[in-house]
Amino acid sequence: MNKERYFCKTFSPEKHENKVTSCFRTANVETCSKTNNELKQEDSEIQSNGITFKEIELIYCSQFMITMKHAIIFCLFIWSICLGGYTKNRYRITSPDGEIVLSVFTNQGNWAYSLSVRDSLLLDASLLGFQESLGNQLLSSQKVRLVSSSKNTHNGIWKPVWGKRQRVPDRYNELCLKFSVIGAAQNDFCLYLRAYNDGVAFRYSVPDRSRIKKKAVLESTSFAFNGDYTAWFYNNEYHNIGPERLSESSGIRQPVMTIRADRNLYLAVHEADLRADAPLLLRSAKDNCTFHVEAQPIDLVAGYLSAWRVLFVGKTPGEMVDSHLLELLNPDPVGDFSWVKPGVAVWDWRINGAEWEGFTYRMDYPSWVRMVDFASEQKFSYLVLDANWYGPEHKAESNPLTGEKVNDVKRIIAYAKKKGVGIWLYLNDAGGREYPIEKTLAQYAAWGAAGIKYGFMKGNPRDKNIWTQKITALCAKNKLLVDFHDGPVHPYGQMRTWPNAVTREYCQAQLDAHRTFQPKTFVTSVYVNMLAGPIDMNNGMFDLRQGNTTRVDENQPVPSTLVAEAARTLIVFSGATIIPDIPEFYRKYPPLLDFISAQKMPWLESKTLCGEIGEYIVMMRETKDAYLIGAATNEQARTLDIPLDFLQSGKSYQAVVMEDGDGAHYLYNREKMKSHTNQVTPKSVIRVQLAPGGGSCILINK
Repeated sequence: MNKERYFCKTFSPEKHENKVTSCFRTANVETCSKTNNELKQEDSEIQSNGITFKEIELIYCSQFMITMKHAIIFCLFIWSICLGGYTKNRYRITSPDGEIVLSVFTNQGNWAYSLSVRDSLLLDASLLGFQESLGNQLLSSQKVRLVSSSKNTHNGIWKPVWGKRQRVPDRYNELCLKFSVIGAAQNDFCLYLRAYNDGVAFRYSVPDRSRIKKKAVLESTSFAFNGDYTAWFYNNEYHNIGPERLSESSGIRQPVMTIRADRNLYLAVHEADLRADAPLLLRSAKDNCTFHVEAQPIDLVAGYLSAWRVLFVGKTPGEMVDSHLLELLNPDPVGDFSWVKPGVAVWDWRINGAEWEGFTYRMDYPSWVRMVDFASEQKFSYLVLDANWYGPEHKAESNPLTGEKVNDVKRIIAYAKKKGVGIWLYLNDAGGREYPIEKTLAQYAAWGAAGIKYGFMKGNPRDKNIWTQKITALCAKNKLLVDFHDGPVHPYGQMRTWPNAVTREYCQAQLDAHRTFQPKTFVTSVYVNMLAGPIDMNNGMFDLRQGNTTRVDENQPVPSTLVAEAARTLIVFSGATIIPDIPEFYRKYPPLLDFISAQKMPWLESKTLCGEIGEYIVMMRETKDAYLIGAATNEQARTLDIPLDFLQSGKSYQAVVMEDGDGAHYLYNREKMKSHTNQVTPKSVIRVQLAPGGGSCILINK
């Protein structure tokens, strides 16, 4: 098989401000990313806060030579631009690093926006505002007038309770435009816009004292892309849609929408800080590159606040994976969340029916004891008890407080507490609605449960959003973690406001749908679904034997390799890494078990070292005790050279390298692996072989 070699190089953003992740294909030498300086050298025009000197020259020098007087005017104009100034009916804000420009202006009588990155126009005039009926725009020069504009600059640090890293720069420039309905004297409507170094966002707001009362209006926001770019879309529990050209899309698409505009330029569309509205949907027509918000009726009245419409920007897709843009656009938490502890969890759902030396695992107390003992031994944080512990989960008569295994549940909670292990309890939407949810969650807390896994929520998208928020808040009140499964509302950065919302199944849980899950599914979803926030994919099955097994729920062969399964547990960002197998299969492979056990969250640092959508990914995460690297590929075998220049300089480390064994393949020889130990320094480069559908794990103890 023809194997390509890749070279992945990572530079510390703190130490090398002008450098980004680099990745070179050395077989057919292909540069996947470059330094900022290199990129700037390729630009044909010099930018000044998003306006090129060429544009300025055309404005000021088209028919006459610049005199001293004109030169002074010219300088004042540039000065105003650099301060975030504006021309007539055009307002601009730039990212703190000056590479991203968000412009707002009137276009054919309606307010619109555009987006430029490094002097490249990515979104042309895109509509803003709301409409009462088709073509009857509320944010038009005939309906409203601009009252005032104001600018704000923020430069802070966010220290999350848990997350991808300990410290997150929170830097942005903000513009607020205030409008009034023509004939009124007060501020009736506001448009807030922000520009960060990794993207932009805008939202609509109606002040509390506004007199505007517009019922059942529809949002008009559009995304008019300036090219027929390539896109991927979230697709529920199926393989993500894409790659497809924007002009090929037709109908409704769900975010996250991840876009490759150019070899060194990526975008993504999502939303942040979703309040009472329905979750975002996007609509497009074939042979058109403009996407519209699929509007749901809302009441534009005093106190209304829309979600942020968000556009990620990155030189690589990995830069967007590493972004905190959504969380930063959510408010800080209210109250104490120091009790929230992310971690690895074992699970009773996939083990049901597994056999080992005369013992058959069930979803029962004896099996729970074995799982708790294993979790305690490995210092895993949790055991998740899944469906049917209180009766058939979808039956209204199954009481989540008095069901058949309640006494055993209380026993295992008490036993696990002595072992330092927390217990999660499953709760189906039927039980959540048929019985008082406040009482149920308070009782689980009184029993000593650590969290709940909530499944199969019913209702329309807006109702599900509101119900999700209610449950999250009630869980926080009772100091319970929460994981939403089975078609949940998409994440939107809520983990900042509610750190107890540690994960949700905004993906295809790996073993829930063999009909679609393939290696390429994984290396697509990490660049699409995972941009939205922490996701629960349930990777890490180590029983990869040929043929069916005795497991009740999942007895089919898993399309993956052993090493890839371990790598995926690290690559996927989640506040609860829920692994699906029995202890004995993990103990068969001590190096890989050590790799999973070393995942001591919260992370000090995370970094996507390199990768491409649908092809492969290399992820590094750091704990106080170790650096961990996980790599996974699609159906194509690869050779990766991974530099370790993120290690602390002047130190030597021991690296345990785990790779797919010779002849390994995701359809056969799945359990073949090999490992070796190297002495490494920051100057070292580790070469790893990834089998088709395979992966690699590297554990570097400090």
